[in-house]
Amino acid sequence: MANRLSFRSGQIVLQKFRVESSTVIEAGDMLFLDETVVRPAKDLPWNTNLATTQEDFAAVFAGIAHEPSASGQTAPVSIDISTASVYEFVCTSSTYDNGNTLGPEAASSKLLNQQLAYVSTAGRAIARAAQYAESMVTRLRVTFASAYSTSSSNVNASIG
Repeated sequence: MANRLSFRSGQIVLQKFRVESSTVIEAGDMLFLDETVVRPAKDLPWNTNLATTQEDFAAVFAGIAHEPSASGQTAPVSIDISTASVYEFVCTSSTYDNGNTLGPEAASSKLLNQQLAYVSTAGRAIARAAQYAESMVTRLRVTFASAYSTSSSNVNASIG
């Protein structure tokens, strides 16, 4: 996806995170914290199956990139870690209820940077549906839950 930031409403809380020069980030990517630098979802190593990989990602999910970082750049990028911002994200075609839990979708044993899918357990979730969709949709308004926000409902968000 080419720099598709799909912010719709709510309060944004931006924090700067470090980036390695070999990492390519596009605005709108779901990012995870890999020790001291952020990386897009597709860079998380695959672990056995989708469910396990989604759990691994939820444990280190930082937030949504608000600015890109090209190969060779090392300037910190702004990431929204807010639990109150609403984004419209590509999702697996389905019907959705408000509050449904979502995690990153995958293809060819790689997580996708800007696509979500319904997940049945909180440990795999990084987002909740912020709208009711009674007919099949492929775009959905969602709120995210960073593992690094103290106001987050992400089961991994804790201090100490």
